[in-house]
Amino acid sequence: MVILTVLVMLAVMVLLAFFRSSIWGWLLAIVVFVFIIAIQSKLSADLFQVATISLAVIVAVLGIPFLRRLLVSSRILKIFRKTLPHISQTEQEALDAGTVWWDGDLFSGHPNWRKLLNYPKPTLSAAEQAFLNNETETLCAMLDDWDITHVRQDLPRQVWQYIKDNGFFGMIIPKEYGGLGFSALAHSAVVAKLASRSITASVTVMVPNSLGPAELLVRYGTSKQKDKYLRRLAQGKEVPCFALTGPSAGSDAGSIPDYGIVCYDKFNGQSNVLGMRVTWEKRYITLAPVATLLGLAFKLHDPDGLLDERTKLGITLALIPVDTPGVQIGRRHFPLNSAFQNGPTSGQDVFIPMEYIIGGVDRIGQGWRMLMECLAAGRSISLPASATGGVKLAVRTCGAYSRVRKQFKLPIGKFEGVEEALTRIGGNAYMMDAARTLTAVAVDMGEKPSVISAIVKYHCTERARAVVNDAMDVHGGKAICLGPSNYLGRAHQQNPIAITVEGANVLTRSLLIFGQGAIRSHPYVLKEIQAAQDSDAQRALCSFDAALLGHISFTLSNAMRACLFGLVGGRGLSVPAGKETQRYYQELTRCSAAFALAADVSMLVLGGNLKRREKISARLGDILSQLYLCSATLKRFEDDGRPTDDLPLLDWALQDALYRIQVAFDGVLENFPRRFSALLLRMLIFPRGKYLTPPSDELGHQVSVLLQQPGAVRDRLTAGMYLPRDENDAVGALEAALHSTLQCDAVHAKVNAAQKSGQVTALTELMCIAEAHRKKVITAEEVRMLERDYALQRKVIMVDDFAPDQLVGTFNN
Repeated sequence: MVILTVLVMLAVMVLLAFFRSSIWGWLLAIVVFVFIIAIQSKLSADLFQVATISLAVIVAVLGIPFLRRLLVSSRILKIFRKTLPHISQTEQEALDAGTVWWDGDLFSGHPNWRKLLNYPKPTLSAAEQAFLNNETETLCAMLDDWDITHVRQDLPRQVWQYIKDNGFFGMIIPKEYGGLGFSALAHSAVVAKLASRSITASVTVMVPNSLGPAELLVRYGTSKQKDKYLRRLAQGKEVPCFALTGPSAGSDAGSIPDYGIVCYDKFNGQSNVLGMRVTWEKRYITLAPVATLLGLAFKLHDPDGLLDERTKLGITLALIPVDTPGVQIGRRHFPLNSAFQNGPTSGQDVFIPMEYIIGGVDRIGQGWRMLMECLAAGRSISLPASATGGVKLAVRTCGAYSRVRKQFKLPIGKFEGVEEALTRIGGNAYMMDAARTLTAVAVDMGEKPSVISAIVKYHCTERARAVVNDAMDVHGGKAICLGPSNYLGRAHQQNPIAITVEGANVLTRSLLIFGQGAIRSHPYVLKEIQAAQDSDAQRALCSFDAALLGHISFTLSNAMRACLFGLVGGRGLSVPAGKETQRYYQELTRCSAAFALAADVSMLVLGGNLKRREKISARLGDILSQLYLCSATLKRFEDDGRPTDDLPLLDWALQDALYRIQVAFDGVLENFPRRFSALLLRMLIFPRGKYLTPPSDELGHQVSVLLQQPGAVRDRLTAGMYLPRDENDAVGALEAALHSTLQCDAVHAKVNAAQKSGQVTALTELMCIAEAHRKKVITAEEVRMLERDYALQRKVIMVDDFAPDQLVGTFNN
């Protein structure tokens, strides 16, 4: 009977934890079981009385809020305050910036998948689609990347003018100010299409529409500033740049040494104007060499107390015309053979009036928060879009090249080594584009997804680097010889640029994704921190007590969920219908519960040291990231109408990501500094061991085949890229060669059979075609087909060569 009671008690506790019971549910269960055990044990009256009194004290202390706060929560709050790591002002502003979106569900341990699927389907308006089909298509056709990157080291003048005249600099500016007023999704689509043609053009267009003067003015500018600048920016009459990064302040931009001193001085003929003398030294500033309007971040100081004493000084943003006396601008950096305008800017004691502060004097000291909020949106769009556009080019060209290029009389795509690379290219592209579009939808819904923006920035640019590396391997010598015929070489050279901007990837992974997400997206941690920082003692204690109870229930629940879901692999969970995807939703729910548990235990055990345990933090961030990428991929499949033909891409992407999640969990547990905690976590997260495996070779084969044949799947995978039809263009010729190769397969088979039988004995391919025609193996029409196919194949496989003087850039515009 006692054993049965214990088993029932354990089952009830599991259920209480699983369903996140309130404190009174736990106390009631404890009371009932204590009395049952006391009766079964036949305790004496004295012992029974002692047990009753002890139980009453426990129930009173834990169940009555006043007593619990006084005797329990207040003590825990003191410990919490001591272990809480120091949060600087800039870190606090970064935490406060942005919003929690789907990342909150992933941190909950129980994602609401139906809520995800009910988010709007990515759709462009008629005007946005027309702009993509017409103006963007025309701009792409004007671009010659070899001419841009080698000959000119810049866009041609007519391209610059076309960009300005057609509103490319004003995509995010509202229509009331003469801008296009496009959605984030349209902005992303334009940048992605340009990136599939020219990184230089893509960067040139994306920067004014990302973190820069236009966005800052739209959000924070005064009416006067908006009226003065937004229309000119939209019309391309002003070229903007924004200067944040300096020699000693890169990823740690909050420590910028650039400063301004409040003072009175002469300005534009007026004396005694209140303003600032600003000194700065910035570098890596895109569009700076050609900018007419300089956005600048600096720290403002008021040593003479000229401002209202209530003004909170600190990082401040200003908008400065570059013709202001003292502004130094015009020199260029040369980042990895890319030709977009990028360079330094500096100034020494440059006087500017207070009206140059973005948002006016009321925005003094709020610059870091303004930047963080803009960065969340910009990082969600620009870099994922440019990375995905380049990857779509790699997908399209690698698939075609693998079918057209032959070695040992076989298309190279039939070799398993090449097939393996093609598989990764296709699977990564499918997942990247899904993440790009879902994140843009979030921004269009009004979200400022700070954690998710870091995820998509990091993983899209890293996967783009992996895809281009695979593409280089597939193309071999074709890709390493630069020239007009090489459509991959510049992308390979320039990939590391995206890795470094808007937060270096190595720090984004190790510090930002989990470090910010653990506080920002967790349902209770931020509440606990805010309570600990509250100066009102009574309010702080009440808030902390409520958050603490919720946090304890949350952790116990996820421990039970992780273990139970791990035992059954998530089977039995209610998830969206569909036999192709059901198991993925269930596995991801299991992983979400395990992640929530691992995150809680890591924060509890490591406390403030977690901030310095960057490798642990990075692996936890990897888990969160893969959960988001999988969510986006499932959403894409549903939005596309669940096309059966896309299943190999879906399956490979999700199986690869789930396996990466397992590897990341294992890495956390193997390196967790508290071994007992690691052992306990392993038992709860992997109760039946590590059973997930990477995608199979057969699945990889199916993916690679899809890339090598024209059809709806290949078109969906590369939708939105620029696809030239001109056979004189390297990519256009490759597309034509693919169709020609497939069309000529049967004719080639006739000639090959004649060669094997000895009927055709010529030594070269063109001679064989002629001999086969003379001997009536093939018709005259088939001869024309084979000769055209031969010419196209030659154009595809040939690489450029130059006279020595041709390899010297002329810098002519």
